[in-house]
Parts: sequence; structure tokens; C-alpha cells
Amino acid sequence: MNDPEFTHLRKGQPAMVDVSNKISNKRTAVAGVRVELGSAIMQRFEHDELRGPKGPVLQTAIIAGTMAAKKTGDLIPFCHPLPVESCIFDITPDATGVRIRCEVATTGKTGVEMEAMTAASVAALTIYDMCKAMNKAIRIENLHLISKTGGKSGDYHAS
Repeated sequence: MNDPEFTHLRKGQPAMVDVSNKISNKRTAVAGVRVELGSAIMQRFEHDELRGPKGPVLQTAIIAGTMAAKKTGDLIPFCHPLPVESCIFDITPDATGVRIRCEVATTGKTGVEMEAMTAASVAALTIYDMCKAMNKAIRIENLHLISKTGGKSGDYHAS
């Protein structure tokens, strides 16, 4: 029997959760993260349309995040490989950084929370990579699950 608090433990050993008896249904998850770039970078971006020394920052982050969502099963040991049906980003700049929101959807037997979190974090890391030459003090902050729908545990919305 699985430990009720740790779903990825079986008889004290790490194990993938058995989803073979679960019903396939539509599942979504939304994750968010903030990248604090600093006002100097953001002022520069106002003139260059968020283009850094390595190219278009936000467009590259969206591509990298989408690729990461589709590869989550390869990156996180006990994540099931899922067919990502949708991966949508909303990246909102402000005076000192950007907020990243990523929504991932699939129809399957397990949720896409890890895909959304992986996508958002890789998008943030891509922004860091593309801007680090301009500022080494960039911070990635507050990676979190905003919401999820579908599945046995029901819907979740952060308060």
C-alpha cells in the first residue's frame, strides 16, 4: 500500500504512481513565476522591445518553456510522459521584471501540474540566461501552482 502522504513511495521505496485504473479526462494546470530583472534592464527593453544581446527574450522563453512542458516526463523521474495538448504563456512586463503565467492542458489519466511548473521555470531560466550579461543579480522568484482542474483530487485554486 502507498504511503498516503507521499504518493511516490511504495513500501518505503520511490515508485511511480500506478494510473492504469484512473479515468482519462481533461486536465489543466496554471503555474506562475516572477523574474526580477531590475529597472535598468526593463528601461532598456522599453526601447528594444524586450530584445537582449542574445535575441528576442520573451519569444525565446516561450519556445523553451513549451519544449520543457513536453519533456517533463524525461526530466522529473516519476512524472508520467503526457501528451501536452496546449501550452499557453502570458508574460507581463512591469517596471522591474516580468511575470510569467503558463497554462498547460491534456486529456489523460494524470494531471499536468508538473508540466506547467516545469514550463514556467524553464521560461524564467531562459530569460535569466538571455539577460545575465546585462545584470548578474537577476532573481527568479515565487514559482507556484496557481490552479489545476480535473482528476481525483478535484480542482485547486491558490488563494
